[in-house]
Amino acid sequence: MPPLRFLLLTILLFASGSVYSQIAEMDTTIYGRNTATGKYASIRGFKMYYETYGKGEPLLLIHGNGASISSFVLQIPYFAKNYQVIVADSRAQGKSVDTSDSLSYEMMADDLNALLDTLHLKSVNVFGWSDGGINALLLSLRHPDKVKKLALTGANLRPDTTAVDPQVYSMAMGWNRQIQDSLKLMKPPSAQLKNTAKVMHLLSYQPNIPASALHKINCPVLVIAGDHDVIKNSHTLEIAENIPNSYLWIIPNAGHATPIYKKDWFNNTLSDFFKKPYRKIEGEARFN
Repeated sequence: MPPLRFLLLTILLFASGSVYSQIAEMDTTIYGRNTATGKYASIRGFKMYYETYGKGEPLLLIHGNGASISSFVLQIPYFAKNYQVIVADSRAQGKSVDTSDSLSYEMMADDLNALLDTLHLKSVNVFGWSDGGINALLLSLRHPDKVKKLALTGANLRPDTTAVDPQVYSMAMGWNRQIQDSLKLMKPPSAQLKNTAKVMHLLSYQPNIPASALHKINCPVLVIAGDHDVIKNSHTLEIAENIPNSYLWIIPNAGHATPIYKKDWFNNTLSDFFKKPYRKIEGEARFN
């Protein structure tokens, strides 16, 4: 049975080609284990690990399934030059240990809201990658006052082949079955295996967000995906079309790991989005 980290890296490599050097940076970076800035916040029944970098307008970064703070090794130093970057290990991932049996994206969105309350931050810019994009959407829906601007890449609203590439969907469900089989064989199952099963079950059977719910998001949103993402382009378009104030960016020659594989273009575009006022493009302005 492949460990959760292997599943994540397999998805990254499958989606975006050779990113071995960047993955090596994740393994060796201080981000995610920086004793000078790392802290735990006791919130909602567990201790959430987080780190902060830089000064300025706050920017929250949210990682994907089975990942951790180290996923943003290429974003933290870039944005910390102009922002107060807040990055945390989501519940049951990284250093944020959670022994409960259940896990949902709604829980994690509420966790992030509680973290921002702990840090006395009323409103932040948000960037979410993959599952982090789902968490970011739900944060803006459940706690709209907390999100000033939102950027997300590789997010989905539902866990089926209308949203996810069928080959990737089949792979993920196969991994989930392997983990469930291992749970039955190991008596008793280890805490690590149970946690892996919980996180993988989340990936396989959630989220379940109606597209119509996105109509309630009022903040400006930049919706991103690679043109060969694990998420179908048609689904990314569906997300953008249901958010009133949104931009859509489909990155050519890219998979799911857009913040890694297209890092310079990606970081510059996000920076531009967060800095500039949202521009409503209607009527004659569509000719410009």
